[in-house]
Amino acid sequence: MIKRITLIGLLVMTGTFSFAQNPLITNIYTADPAPHVWPTDTTTLYVYSSHDEPLSNSHIRGMNDYHVFSTNDLVHWTDHGQILHWNRVPWAVDQAWAIDAVYWKGKYYLITCMRGEDQKFRTGVAVSERPQGPFTDCGYIRDADFGQDPAVYVENGKAYLFWGHDRTCFGAELNDDLLSIKKETLVNLRPQLPHVFEAPWVIKRNGRYLLMYPGLPDRGWPQKYYYAEAEKPLGPYEYKGIFIDDWAGQSSTTHGGIVRFKGRDIMFYHGSILSGGLSESRSIMADWVDYDKDGSIKLIRPTKKGLGLAERTWTTVHLEAEEGNLLGGELHGVYVDNSYKGYTGRGYVTGFDMYNDYCSFLGQSAKDEKYRLRIRYRADGGKNDAMVFVNTWLLKNVKFVDTEGEWKVLDCGNVSLRAGNNDIRVIRGWWPNTGLCIDYIELAQIDERGRTVEEAK
Repeated sequence: MIKRITLIGLLVMTGTFSFAQNPLITNIYTADPAPHVWPTDTTTLYVYSSHDEPLSNSHIRGMNDYHVFSTNDLVHWTDHGQILHWNRVPWAVDQAWAIDAVYWKGKYYLITCMRGEDQKFRTGVAVSERPQGPFTDCGYIRDADFGQDPAVYVENGKAYLFWGHDRTCFGAELNDDLLSIKKETLVNLRPQLPHVFEAPWVIKRNGRYLLMYPGLPDRGWPQKYYYAEAEKPLGPYEYKGIFIDDWAGQSSTTHGGIVRFKGRDIMFYHGSILSGGLSESRSIMADWVDYDKDGSIKLIRPTKKGLGLAERTWTTVHLEAEEGNLLGGELHGVYVDNSYKGYTGRGYVTGFDMYNDYCSFLGQSAKDEKYRLRIRYRADGGKNDAMVFVNTWLLKNVKFVDTEGEWKVLDCGNVSLRAGNNDIRVIRGWWPNTGLCIDYIELAQIDERGRTVEEAK
């Protein structure tokens, strides 16, 4: 049943990158990966993650939003931007901690962990029509106390919620609205899971359920990864042992899960290699999962090589203009339209009718680094003096020329982003509206020679 992923040519890519494929994501700091392959598209892997803001040195002040990354080949990744921030969740006040996601009755749901006004952590639910979001808050799950580190497992039309933190672990079946549990199904799993601390994750393999979890033997940090097996999703579970022990580059915590993609199982987790060992600045990592003949998980030994499919991974940030503030940007004096065909996403932004009308995008970066900025647009006739700013820096050589009714990608060259949040703005100047339409922008990672992945081949 195990098939190898064939990636022709990836192993002969030019350029060097000291981290190889671990960590997988390097444009921002990421943690708590929740990997999924949805039944609507089995060729794409999505990894939902929390976000550690650079230089915050805090899981309280420094975790405010979520991202999702997608890939078809485990080497080239798309960061779909900030898909949800706690400030867009009415019941939350801070601390956007670990998440999961679930495809349920035709829609995609983000299962979040945030702190409410009563200082209690709750398991939130947000919805989107698309797996890449952005997501809109639906409320939080009732009767799921100590609502941290949620994971959802779906089978045969039933959704099961698992959650836990600080030496707790619970499981229960969810009601169809995903906003409450069936109280009679609630199970305290802690007695069945030695050393359990938090972050359960459940998969099914060969007819049995595997529940993996970070644990602290004798409460000694850092965490290690353990797992248990059961014949039913809610147990009872039989402890099987450890499958990720101490390793160089780990953070104090670990969190993640196993997913099957193109015939092989992959374990996603986080470490602190990218930040040089800061446990509040983590990064997603991944390794192949292998099993012994009896079905037990072989010990995973994390390395910088990781999946070993290429010398490095490449991430491109893709931000749809029409999503505006849902992705952390802003639409000022402009509007969303879909009259012209050929756009991506749900539409595009147009109506740059007045001086200083603009659409802005949130670009986030782990470090002070350069990226290649590209803008997909169309402009029909007349003089156009729209400008592009990165923070307060005007890109003087960027011009929106007439595209004669076609969508074009404008290469704006390499731009500098600072660590943290950056404002990228397309703004109208003095001249009248010339039919300018903005579809999306992209921020592509470049190598040490300033080349994109296409140029480095």
